[in-house]
Amino acid sequence: MVVAVDQGQSPLHHWRAKIINAPERLLSALSDPARREWAVVGVLACYAAVWTFYAVVAKGSQDLHFDFGEMYSWSLDTTWATPKHPPLAPWLVRAWFSLFPRTDWAYYLFAMLVATTALWFAWRFMARYLDAEKRIVGLALLTFVPVFNFLALKFNNNAVSLPTWAATTWLFLRAYETRRADLAALAGFAAGAAMLSKYWSVFLLAGLGVAALLDRRRLDYLRSSSPWITIALGALVIAPHLIWVATHGWRTFEWAFSSHPADRATALRSCIDYMLGMAGYIAAPLLIVWIAAMPSLRAIRDSWWPDDTDRRLVVFAFFAPLLLPVLLAPIIGGKLVPLWPLAGIIPLPVILLSSDLIKLSRTAMLRILALSIAVPFAALAASPIVALVIHRVGTDTDSPHYRLVAEAVEQVWRETTDKPLRIVGSYENLISGTLFYYRDGPSAYDIANPRMTPWIDDAKLARDGMAMVCPADNVLCMNALNARASASPGGKRAEVDVSRRYMGASDPPQHFVIATIPSR
Repeated sequence: MVVAVDQGQSPLHHWRAKIINAPERLLSALSDPARREWAVVGVLACYAAVWTFYAVVAKGSQDLHFDFGEMYSWSLDTTWATPKHPPLAPWLVRAWFSLFPRTDWAYYLFAMLVATTALWFAWRFMARYLDAEKRIVGLALLTFVPVFNFLALKFNNNAVSLPTWAATTWLFLRAYETRRADLAALAGFAAGAAMLSKYWSVFLLAGLGVAALLDRRRLDYLRSSSPWITIALGALVIAPHLIWVATHGWRTFEWAFSSHPADRATALRSCIDYMLGMAGYIAAPLLIVWIAAMPSLRAIRDSWWPDDTDRRLVVFAFFAPLLLPVLLAPIIGGKLVPLWPLAGIIPLPVILLSSDLIKLSRTAMLRILALSIAVPFAALAASPIVALVIHRVGTDTDSPHYRLVAEAVEQVWRETTDKPLRIVGSYENLISGTLFYYRDGPSAYDIANPRMTPWIDDAKLARDGMAMVCPADNVLCMNALNARASASPGGKRAEVDVSRRYMGASDPPQHFVIATIPSR
């Protein structure tokens, strides 16, 4: 519905009319072949901006989650692998902060740009299967999945898998259908990037391989050069990482296999939780399409098991990477986490909307668009309340105090020596959380588990010295701090209570112990 605006209306009425007409204008712009590609870039930029503002306000009563800090820590010292994962995420973080200031807002913006890049790949992917208006609805449906907003605001290897998985899925299916060498090469490059984001991507690549083998055109594909170009380029991209890992102790592979161990019974239970969790994450798009289209049983069957060869391949490409871990977890004894496969969600709108039997009225489309616009702005409006609630309730980490702890450590270090602070030691979460806030940009050293920070050795510790900090009630960290401090006399020791003040109220203070070891 278009609302006409009389020239005599007040500015308030004028803006009210513009807001009411926003879904209509958005639908027109994104369905216009002459405007839609630039229009979608503008829409995604606005989406990223609104959610960045949400993060800055809603998380204003705390500092960055330690996952952000861990990525930043690795970005300072990572070459071809981190202690836990492949190196793509810290590479991107390093590149970002070579251009942007080291501030919370810049890091939140980076996280949202990673997520919106995945949405852009999804937009390109859907063009092959959906008409202009359903494609717009498909993009809107993805914004109701929390991995593209709320969960994206905790940047880690799962987050960086979003665009790499989206690009790999899109390019692989295009290469499979066309057999074009250039698309096959791009698919291989994307697949290599996916593996450099997280080893879990092996299930995406294996799943896409299974999807190809289930398709009736598999022999034509295998006889072409396309699969071999993809495999060769993918192998070329990940080869330096594999060579580095092989020559430095296979630490990342050990982490991948040992970080979520489980016996067979636990693994089976985790498979159920995994499937239920995945269903919960995608419930909103499913429910919205159900309400908007009221599909018949025939339409549902045509959506999830279509006769059309291309659309059925999309169904295979969605389910194979999702279900392969369920088959393997009880065998290898691994615990599954529902968040991990969400990077493979981009085929979902095609499955839900591509059937000709799924009918969406223009009114339904406009309502879906209106809802997709309203949700980010509603979240932004609620963000001050979210921040206040977090401040009063607290968190399960030390995140309200990371910046304050860093300031306290720097003060004690300045009282110890006039040299720059090059190394900060603590246990994993605290060192990751605080490292982003040190002005000198020191390296992290895990004093409780030095193996997790292999870039620090005894020679570097002797040359640069170190400041250590632990929560007073963390026995493991305090034991390591005391042992190192007693073995290196000449430093300084201090105990501090830190409390964050937000909107006129202070949270409960936390007690920390700081010890310095000057350089020798």
